[in-house]
Amino acid sequence: MFGLSWPVMAEQVLRTLMRTTDLLVAGMFSPAAVAAVGLADIYGRLPLWFGLGVGDGAIALSSQDTGSGQTANRDEAVTQALLLGILAGIPFALFGLVGSYWAIDVLGAESETVRLGGQYLAIIFLTAPAFHVTMIAARAIQGTGDTRTPMYINAVANALNIGLTVGLAFGLGPFPELSIVGIAVATAIGDVLAALTFLAVIYSSWSDLGFVRPSQPVIMKQLLVISSPRIAEGITELIAEFPFNAILLGFGTGDEVNAAYHVGRRVYQQISSPLARGYGVAANVLSGQALGRGESEKAYFNGLATAALAVLTVGGLGVVIFVFAETVVQLFSNDPETIGYAVGFAQAYAISTFLIACYVVLAGSLRGGSETRPPFVAKVTGAVFFLLGITYVFGVQLEYGVTAAYVAIVADFVWRNLVVGAVYLRGHWLERGLSMMHERGSLSNDD
Repeated sequence: MFGLSWPVMAEQVLRTLMRTTDLLVAGMFSPAAVAAVGLADIYGRLPLWFGLGVGDGAIALSSQDTGSGQTANRDEAVTQALLLGILAGIPFALFGLVGSYWAIDVLGAESETVRLGGQYLAIIFLTAPAFHVTMIAARAIQGTGDTRTPMYINAVANALNIGLTVGLAFGLGPFPELSIVGIAVATAIGDVLAALTFLAVIYSSWSDLGFVRPSQPVIMKQLLVISSPRIAEGITELIAEFPFNAILLGFGTGDEVNAAYHVGRRVYQQISSPLARGYGVAANVLSGQALGRGESEKAYFNGLATAALAVLTVGGLGVVIFVFAETVVQLFSNDPETIGYAVGFAQAYAISTFLIACYVVLAGSLRGGSETRPPFVAKVTGAVFFLLGITYVFGVQLEYGVTAAYVAIVADFVWRNLVVGAVYLRGHWLERGLSMMHERGSLSNDD
């Protein structure tokens, strides 16, 4: 379990460090720059969620067909997933060219935040097809049980990204001084290089995967069935982020509360989120491969065991975040008001760390069984009734202010665990995975 998860953790540490560097560098310019990067990342999570969604389809089919030994089906699933990702990235690139400034302005940000955020968003959207390839290819390779190759590729790409971010933002050495634009250009370069490398690895003998000519519509159908709820999660998150960020912009005296939210969230994402994601991928692969071998009971056990380990280890980091929240957030901003609010957000996420770890792992196991609908339902209901509901009713109507947002973050993840946990314990997701394998011919009727 840990052998599968630690390379993903290391990869995610560097990935989140890259995003953390973006905020740290932006914070050296102004609170408006921090808010610009944070607001642009709301939209930036759309291609992220699409890549994760199709990637979930790729990792589910890849792990199941690796377990059953059906490599031809596996290679076709990976090929079709990558083609789908490339085609779906084109609309994002077009939107970046024509709608990036409007997208930031509609959130109610101040003029300087709109200017900076629009520039940043336009550039990162242009490379959405490459970003999709990176996300999907990495998860497809992980499904075979190889979590180290994606780590190596993404580690180099993210390290290059971090170096270019600092160099291009401040004009160090031979680089021009591009400020926020430099941060976005560094991200774009890293994503393109990573995508090209992943395609070369799959084409070569380095990976067990290979490209084939697509010929089975049932595989594309299953990819869409598995991916759609996961993509819908991202759309739900985006829709929820609009009013949530709008409410936060109404608290305080300007961009400080909104910037503090993105800083507090980034603290959690940098320190403990990589571990949770690593365990989530491990649970996905272990459950999927066990199902591919026809071992339903082992798939069920693997998810629970991984969840227990995740809660213990990731939860421990949550305690550290809570205690040292003020020290950590000061790395992102020197504005006293922003720091004060950011401590509260960081501690809210620290309290939620136990819950987030359990949710991510159980949801990962469900996805290993091709079941992606319950996490979607959990996110939709949690966002509407808890994240937004509590923040608006108690924060705005009852005038508790930003404190209500702290409570809403914790309540959201409590609810998500209740929904996903109930579905997991019933065990019907195991039957769904076996049924879909029979449908595409990866299991015989005797298995």
